[in-house]
Amino acid sequence: MQSHSFISARRLAYSLMILTFFFSGRLEAASEKEWTPSITLTPPSPFTQNIRVDLRSALYNPSDATQTFHWSFSAASPNRTDHIQQGKTVVAPRSWEGVKVPWKPKGYESAHHIVFSATNGSQSYAASQSIEIVSSTVRSTQQIDGAWMGFYHWSETEGKLWNRDIRTLTDDQWKELVRGMHEIGMNIIVIQETFRNQVYYNKHDIPENGYHGRAFYPSHLYPGRMDIAARDPVEAVLSQADALNMHVFMGVGLYAWFDFSADSLRWHCEVADELWQKYGHHPSFYGWYISEETPGFIHVSANDSPQEIAQYQKEIIEFFQQFRTHVHRFAPHKPIMLATNCHFVTQTEAAWRQLVRCCDIVCPFGFHRMPQGDVTGEDAAAWLQNICDEEGGHLWMDMEVFLFGSQGELYPRPIKGLIDDLLRFPIFEKILCYQFPGLMNAPESSVHPGGRATVQLYEEYKKFYKTKRNSLGLKRGGE
Repeated sequence: MQSHSFISARRLAYSLMILTFFFSGRLEAASEKEWTPSITLTPPSPFTQNIRVDLRSALYNPSDATQTFHWSFSAASPNRTDHIQQGKTVVAPRSWEGVKVPWKPKGYESAHHIVFSATNGSQSYAASQSIEIVSSTVRSTQQIDGAWMGFYHWSETEGKLWNRDIRTLTDDQWKELVRGMHEIGMNIIVIQETFRNQVYYNKHDIPENGYHGRAFYPSHLYPGRMDIAARDPVEAVLSQADALNMHVFMGVGLYAWFDFSADSLRWHCEVADELWQKYGHHPSFYGWYISEETPGFIHVSANDSPQEIAQYQKEIIEFFQQFRTHVHRFAPHKPIMLATNCHFVTQTEAAWRQLVRCCDIVCPFGFHRMPQGDVTGEDAAAWLQNICDEEGGHLWMDMEVFLFGSQGELYPRPIKGLIDDLLRFPIFEKILCYQFPGLMNAPESSVHPGGRATVQLYEEYKKFYKTKRNSLGLKRGGE
């Protein structure tokens, strides 16, 4: 009886602590018209105890004098509170500074709150985020954690089975797709691109004749708009994701495929500024996705000369170094992600190491279809994970949920292939898929781009997801 009363008292104190931390930051921010701290976890919950998690937050100094903040991260549960790390950070006037702490969650296998608190001596701020840590023998939860969301496929051939329907989707119907993702635990959304410009590196005249891409949102930078029914699908996705506690990568692009030149960098910084100004207030705005992609050997063609390879690799490293510096001026706690293919990655170790140092997350694809003469998919994944471990990066997987039809069209991959990949590649801390629109549809959605086969794949995966979720002891969607 005494033990029961003690636990109840601790739970009550824990609940009050979480509420106090949460509301103190919110109320002070509202009354002082300043900032409210937030927490970004890389990767987001749920995750297993076998990975490294980056705990991130940001400190803002709105005053005209330098301020010193004392801060701490803690892991709190009804039965224990552990201080993870504390420190102090000097913030220049009217500036942001990020806080990033690596944390290994082994030994915390259950539901917790990560709490961030900070004080500048006169005011105190706090934020809290609930997480679930899964006990597992492998790194992955072996579920699909999220998906790409393209508002219109770049190739009419590949998008033949769904582009016509996707073009007609309204803002409310894009919200339906987000709800469908959430229902099966796909709580990470990667917006494929916010601009369409179907040109390639070294094969365009943008520097000479200007950028003529078209936006998927109401942009003030360039007049062109994509011919789709939705007024602002970016806002629709973010607002629905807010309501469901999901995470959205903002796709900055497309300038030109594979293009990381100085001109591309300037364009990306300009677009990122506008995207943050328009959408940065959304709690679901998780990070930045650079849409341009690149081959796994980090140059454009197998026929590139050594000089061309060196120039391209110099450009891509400088791109991510400088883009990161730019967005950290106003969002230092938001990670940056790049997707590549995974083919022949082992040929380019030095460049990969540099890339991982300045790109928080790499999310390669194609592990189940390695080319002749390359290593196995398992070996490529292990090699990349070793690079990420040594250089402080995060390795996620971009799993393909499509196959190519006889005319090049994409259609849903049979569920056996998805399950095989999830079980075959347990090394990834997160597994995303390309893509949800046009390849998977919840049956209750008002429109099913891609047809009946997409609903079938959704329902088949949902059965697997429910079984896997229950075996891991997860709540729905990892909430």
